[in-house]
Amino acid sequence: MKIREIEAALEAVLFTMGQAVPLASLARSVEQDQEKTEKLLHEMMDRYEEEDRGIRLLELSGSFQLCTKKEYYENLIRVASEPKKQELSEAALETLSIIAYKQPVTKAEIQRIRGVASDHAVNRLVEFGLVCEVGRLDAPGRPILFATTEEFLRRFGVGSLEELPRLDDEKIRTFEREAAEEVEGQLTLGV
Repeated sequence: MKIREIEAALEAVLFTMGQAVPLASLARSVEQDQEKTEKLLHEMMDRYEEEDRGIRLLELSGSFQLCTKKEYYENLIRVASEPKKQELSEAALETLSIIAYKQPVTKAEIQRIRGVASDHAVNRLVEFGLVCEVGRLDAPGRPILFATTEEFLRRFGVGSLEELPRLDDEKIRTFEREAAEEVEGQLTLGV
């Protein structure tokens, strides 16, 4: 790897991690020894200062971290304080409805119902504060149980879970049959 490529890789790792990364980890990431890696990091630090960039590279007890220069905190605050529009994907909405109606429920149960992995959707719902961990199932592996939160009730304008619309048994059987046919069709097609 050329010096510029190594520096670019170090920069990418530091940016992505968003926190202090030990020198040993950085050296491993670019397949260099620690002495050479530290020298490159110090050269990058100097270059950031010389070029008067908006970011700086800090050394913190044998670790390194990219951060914003304090002169630009006000700019960050203006953006960070703007309300964020949180949109849910179709997968997240499907996952949320399963959790709302089946709670408490494990990721494995959600996956069984949806027919696809739902880890990302569950994690996004936790980030949005719409679901949370409420315990662990007393079963092998002790999987985490998820349920909706008060924020879920507020966002969807319901006072309690009892106010959620109820599906009649015939509709549930129809949905289950359609889902089974869809999965069977995918298996037949080799999808």
